[in-house]
Amino acid sequence: MANGPAPFSDIGKRARNLLYKDYNFDHKFSLSIPNSTGLGLVATGLKKDQVFVGDISTLYKSGNTTVDVKVDTYSNVSTKVTVNDILHGTKAALSFNIPDHKSGKLDVQYLHPHAAIDSSIGLNPSPLLELSAAIGSKDLCLGAEIGFNTTSASFTKYNAGVTFNKPDFSAALMLADKGQTLKTSYIHYVDRPDGFTVAAEITHRFSTFDNRFTIGSSQLIDPKTVLKTRFSDDGKAAFQCQRTWRPNSLITLSAEYDSTKIFSSSTKFGLALSLKP
Repeated sequence: MANGPAPFSDIGKRARNLLYKDYNFDHKFSLSIPNSTGLGLVATGLKKDQVFVGDISTLYKSGNTTVDVKVDTYSNVSTKVTVNDILHGTKAALSFNIPDHKSGKLDVQYLHPHAAIDSSIGLNPSPLLELSAAIGSKDLCLGAEIGFNTTSASFTKYNAGVTFNKPDFSAALMLADKGQTLKTSYIHYVDRPDGFTVAAEITHRFSTFDNRFTIGSSQLIDPKTVLKTRFSDDGKAAFQCQRTWRPNSLITLSAEYDSTKIFSSSTKFGLALSLKP
């Protein structure tokens, strides 16, 4: 819903995206080939150290139904079938992996002008149940999520959060890790021609009284190039340069320097290429 709250998983997402999204310190390649008939193909390859892994997925859309089938280098097959608008504002997705016969899962999402509800249940004799809900509006919403393991009859997670959004900023407060961690994040969009944006995240662990923080920024170097920076209290500094070199195609260069590593390699580099004809 345009004026309703976003799902619980979106609380703090704006700041997380600026601080962490698309930072990649390996070599990654992806090729997307859309098709006007509704059948698309995506090939992805990742080289991490000396290991290369990849996958090929096909995406078929017909009406309200989407079928996504992915095959990786280890011959694992992942399938997801999504049906939109089964009922007004409701979306359901069935996913399973082959050969893992216990991997089946059913996800259902319901969006209302004042609520967003997500539920998930494993399709096996001892399923894992998950439920999250957010209430409010697009500007202010409060949410929570729980996970329950029916085998051990124990909670796997329970988190809560609140977010306040405005056109020029967004702030979020999250109680995570079963109440053991408090996270707060903030992102501010500065009114400048280069789209300069700053974000910060602070984490406090109650059990160890440990405090961590990360700050970052994003701005346009030119209409096709975005530069991002990130600094954290553990001595790491990173930057990312992403350029649109043709419509829907991106090349991303990432680098990170770790000032705590004196006698070993302190710098990591990554390159990602995304092509879409």
